Amino acid sequence: MKRLLSLVVAALVGGAVLTASPATAAPQATAAAGTGTGFWHAAGSQLYDSTGAPVRMTGINWFGAETANYSPHGLWSRNYKDMLDQMAGLGYNTLRLPYSNQLFDAGSKPVSIDQVQNPDLQGLSGLQVLDKIVAYAGVKGMRVLLDRHRPDSGAQSPLWYTSAYSESRWISDWTMLAQHYKGNPTVIGADLHNEPHSIQGGGGACWGCGDTATDWRLAAERAGNAVLAANPDWLIVVEGVDCVGGTGDPECGWWGGNLSGAKQFPVRLSKPDKLVYSAHEYATSVFAQKWFSDPAFPANLPALWDHFFGYLHKQNIAPVLLGEFGSTLADPRDKVWLQELMKYAGTGPSGMSFTYWSWNPNSGDTGGILNDDWTTVNQAKQAILQPYLIPPVGSGGGTTDPPPASSCGVTYHVDNTWQGGFTATVTLKNTGSAALKNWALGWTVPSGTQITGGWNATVTQTGQQASAKAPAWAPDLAGGASVSIGIQATGGSTGAPSGFAVGATACTT
Repeated sequence: MKRLLSLVVAALVGGAVLTASPATAAPQATAAAGTGTGFWHAAGSQLYDSTGAPVRMTGINWFGAETANYSPHGLWSRNYKDMLDQMAGLGYNTLRLPYSNQLFDAGSKPVSIDQVQNPDLQGLSGLQVLDKIVAYAGVKGMRVLLDRHRPDSGAQSPLWYTSAYSESRWISDWTMLAQHYKGNPTVIGADLHNEPHSIQGGGGACWGCGDTATDWRLAAERAGNAVLAANPDWLIVVEGVDCVGGTGDPECGWWGGNLSGAKQFPVRLSKPDKLVYSAHEYATSVFAQKWFSDPAFPANLPALWDHFFGYLHKQNIAPVLLGEFGSTLADPRDKVWLQELMKYAGTGPSGMSFTYWSWNPNSGDTGGILNDDWTTVNQAKQAILQPYLIPPVGSGGGTTDPPPASSCGVTYHVDNTWQGGFTATVTLKNTGSAALKNWALGWTVPSGTQITGGWNATVTQTGQQASAKAPAWAPDLAGGASVSIGIQATGGSTGAPSGFAVGATACTT
């Protein structure tokens, strides 16, 4: 999951550089939105679909299959299709899906998948669980980028191999996956290794140093060309390292975030139009990098990003994917950083691709787009990302129709008040024709209000975000039906709650 950064390693580690390959001239592009048609390729810094229409990843990370769960997290709480419905409904068109090589070992069995919520995942292998998620993502018109996040389920590694999981195993698992998903346009590519980085005191990954045991750029070429031999349709996504000497100040940044050496030492693939570079970027609440305390902040950020990765996009060298970026927004600078990063990435199909970290609320240093109830949306984060999202359109390879659109209405009534508290009723009506399955209603409570209890639903509050989840004895709300949810709270009763929504669907009030 999360990544440390390597500023403290900077002075101790030799340069390491990442690389991009020159791209061909761009074809005449036709207007397109969403995820396009067929497989993707690059021309210059732009990604295109099989028809020549420009496309862009505006996606999300859903982690867990790289851990000892061997499946995406949250399946103990919700159905996987319901999760993907919500992602697509919010506008995320791509799913970056981490895994570990250990997932493919015979003894690695998926755990913590609720059998009532996910009956069709019971007894499956880790790869079969991924197959189910890929298949339904295709139904939603989403694309999937596979991310080799760790060799084993315990921890990330600075190099692409360990004593237990060799380079040959890393490559053979990638070629297996490339063949396994060959011909399925939902899966568009391989993020070869997550966050290669140096080691304090010396060692770890370098870029352009020429040592086959540590030069990540050379390893990415070996693996990338092996994957393309097995599946020539895939994009090959190559992350940066942390420290690169001789490319200017700063020499070090986030793990996987420094692509400053890619111009001098590009990744050379057998199919240059399949190369995508990827950078990771985080906020000061993750680590207090020196640029966050610069008096020029945030005006210093665009030049910093140009140095680390943005020049690849601006100089039309190769596409750039912001593969991970995220924050709890705990520090006021975090919000500014996120707003500036989104502006820097740009809007529309010509902007830099991105996959936000993360969908999961259980990322310790960033939290998620979902709140801790695994259902309601963190509206503060979503509001910043929303203008830059290009929703999925059409089918990326799925074979069944998506469920009908949902709609809802909410009324709110204060029932009783007393000094320092009150009770109220929130009435949720399903104004659509299809049932709201395993519904959960989220909303923003007024400042100074704290919900202390509820009935007819499981009612919780985190910060100013409240949620009411369907009771186990009545998980679905039929079309046209209503449910009354009682709440008890401390604070004043005069403030008006706002932002009522069921999943990605805003409710009328």
